[in-house]
Amino acid sequence: MSVIYLDNNATTCVAPEVYEAMSPYFTQFYGNPSSMHRFGGQVARGLRQSREAIAALIHAEANEIIFTSCGTEGDNAAIRAALDSQPDKRHIITTAVEHPAILKPLQRLEKQGYSVTYLGVDGKGQLKLEELRRAIRDDTALISVMAANNETGTIFPIERIGHLAKERGVLFHVDAVQAAGKIPLDVSSGLIDFLVLSGHKFHGPKGVGVLYVRRGVRFRPLLAGGHQERGRRGGTENVPGIIGLGKAAELTLNSFDEDHTRMSQLRDRLEQGILSTISDTQRNGHPGLRLPNTANIGFKYVEGEAILLSLDREGICASSGSACTSGSLQPSHVLRAMGLPYTLLHGSIRFSLSRYTTGAEIEQVLAVLQPMIERLRDLSPFSRDNEATHPWLQEQTQRVGIA
Repeated sequence: MSVIYLDNNATTCVAPEVYEAMSPYFTQFYGNPSSMHRFGGQVARGLRQSREAIAALIHAEANEIIFTSCGTEGDNAAIRAALDSQPDKRHIITTAVEHPAILKPLQRLEKQGYSVTYLGVDGKGQLKLEELRRAIRDDTALISVMAANNETGTIFPIERIGHLAKERGVLFHVDAVQAAGKIPLDVSSGLIDFLVLSGHKFHGPKGVGVLYVRRGVRFRPLLAGGHQERGRRGGTENVPGIIGLGKAAELTLNSFDEDHTRMSQLRDRLEQGILSTISDTQRNGHPGLRLPNTANIGFKYVEGEAILLSLDREGICASSGSACTSGSLQPSHVLRAMGLPYTLLHGSIRFSLSRYTTGAEIEQVLAVLQPMIERLRDLSPFSRDNEATHPWLQEQTQRVGIA
C-alpha cells in the first residue's frame, strides 16, 4: 500500500538533494572541523557554507547563527540566556498555545520563583496585542511567541510584537520551527533577539537545528564545553546534519514562491472538499493568516483517534496535534485555548502538506474521508440530537473548562 503523508508539521522527508549533499560527510569528509590539519579544514569550509545558507534564509549575518541539535535545545538555550543576562528581571510573557518546548521549561521556571504570563487567544487562535502591551512589566525579561502555530497554522504578528518589546526594552524570542520554509522570515530589522529553526521541518535531516542570536545580545551557552560555535555551544558539530540543513535552506530559497503557491492551492482544495461534503465540520484557526500547508479540521460527534486509525488503514498519515504530545488523552491545549466545544476538541485532525504533496493524493483523501466519517458517526454514542442533553458530554465539557 502506498502512503499518503499529510503529517509534515511533525516531520518532513529529507529532500533527495539534501541526502546527496550529506552523504560524502559520512565516509569521505569525516574529519573534525576543529582540527588544524587540511583534512579538517575541508569540513570547516562545508560548515561555513551551510552557515551562510541558513543566514540567507532568515536575512541574518553568518556569525549570528549557532547550530544546535534541535528546536527544543534552541528554545531552551534562548530562554536561559535571556534570563541569565538579566538576573534582576524574573517575569516572562508567552502564549497559552506555544509548543511544549516553550511551555515545559517555563513551567519549571515558575517552580523556581519566576513569574510567567500566558496570553490567551481568540476563537481563531489570534493574539490580542493590547493584552500583550498591558502584560509588560518593568521586570519583564523576555517575550516568547511562536511565528506560527504548529497545530492550526495560525501566524502571529511577529513584527508588531517586536516593536512592543523594543519600546519597553524587553528581549524577544521567536520559535520559528513551524514557519521555516513556509512563510518569509527576516531578522534584519533587529526586532528579534533570538529565533529558532529545526532542519527536519523543511526537508532537512533530524537532529540539527539553528539558534539565531542577534549581534550584541548577551549570551551564555546552555551547553558548556569546547570552543565550537565561537564558544556558544560546546560539543563536536553534527557535520552531516549541518551540511544537510544548509542544503535544505538553499532549496527552500530557490523554490519558495512555487512551493507556497502549490501548497496553498492543495490545502484549499482539501479543506473546501471536506467542508462542502461532510456535515458538522469546521476549520480551526484563522482563515487567512495561517501557514500555506496546514488545515486543522474539526469533525463533530466522532473521536479523532478513531479517524486517525481509520485513515491509517487506508495508508493516509495525519495527526490530532503536536507530535510531541502524541499519546496524551488530554485534548489539545491549543484548541482548548481557542474555546472549542468538547464535540470538536476530540474530533479535530491536522492535515499538513509539503512541497511533495500531489493533487492526486488530495483527491484520494477526499474520496476516502466522507464515507469514513459517516461510518464512524453511526458508531458514535453522540450526535447533534443529544449534544445539549447528554450528561456525560456535559460533564466532559465542564472538565476541559469551556462550559
